[in-house]
Amino acid sequence: MARYSIVIPCYRSSKTIEKVVALTAEELERLGLSDYEFVLVNDCSPDGGETIAALYRLADAHDYVKVVNLGKNAGQHNATMAGLNYASGDFIISMDDDMQTRPSEIIKLKTRMDEGFDIVFGYYEKKRESLFRRMGSALNSWTVRMLIHKPKWLKTSSFWMIRRYVRDYLIRDTHPDVHLQSLFLRTSSNIACVPIEHFAREVGTSTYTLKKLIKLYTNIVGFSSAPLNFLMVLGCVFAAGGLAADLVALIVNLIRPEFHAVWTALFGTGFFLTGVLLAAMGLVGSYVSRIQMGQTQAPQFVVRDLRNLEEKE
Repeated sequence: MARYSIVIPCYRSSKTIEKVVALTAEELERLGLSDYEFVLVNDCSPDGGETIAALYRLADAHDYVKVVNLGKNAGQHNATMAGLNYASGDFIISMDDDMQTRPSEIIKLKTRMDEGFDIVFGYYEKKRESLFRRMGSALNSWTVRMLIHKPKWLKTSSFWMIRRYVRDYLIRDTHPDVHLQSLFLRTSSNIACVPIEHFAREVGTSTYTLKKLIKLYTNIVGFSSAPLNFLMVLGCVFAAGGLAADLVALIVNLIRPEFHAVWTALFGTGFFLTGVLLAAMGLVGSYVSRIQMGQTQAPQFVVRDLRNLEEKE
């Protein structure tokens, strides 16, 4: 019988996680999936220990609940990667901790997975989010489509199911800047998506801040050379335009010296080219920084302690 792993990154989820686990276990049993585990990852929740205490209560009450307690906040994608490193299932399901995606939707992922797909995403036809969060999600989706060629028809969310071999390839990536969609698209093209209902958050508000959304957005850049290629083309265009402007200014200056067109053209051309060079240097610097972080083996996540799990060698 296939084994299922439910990976849930937890952040300020003390009031919801026990309900999420109970309802999910009930749904798995209803579907006849009796061999399962939960891998709950505490992403260093700043709530006075309430979240980790709730996770430990679950682990003490149920052997199938495994807890990974991170030593510092790593972000949702990195925390999910931490859970994947400790997941042992033949199929792995990622869920949120806030009840916005209900366990009753798992059957939709499983039905598509049973058709032979390697990765199945749930997507929200109608999102119950703030305008700011919807704009951030739209920007993220557009960026992924432009930079790493995500198909237009593919809609995604943090609710997904993958096969074991996909997980095995994902955890080979140890770079500290994680973007899961990019890794998925590198691993398999046998992907499907299904519509799911997006429920209202039961407790609290979204923990995604502008800073976190920008960090997630910049992580995507590390998976594509498209920005560098774009800047190279843009640099050539500006260089050609600058040369043309210089020639025109020179001709005008020879015909009408009183216009002093040469100095005007040189100033404008130099200004724009300097801007392009600075932008290019900044982007190249970002790539160099990521290479440096990879070379120095900056961790994706730091595990403080485990419950119902053994340390990985």
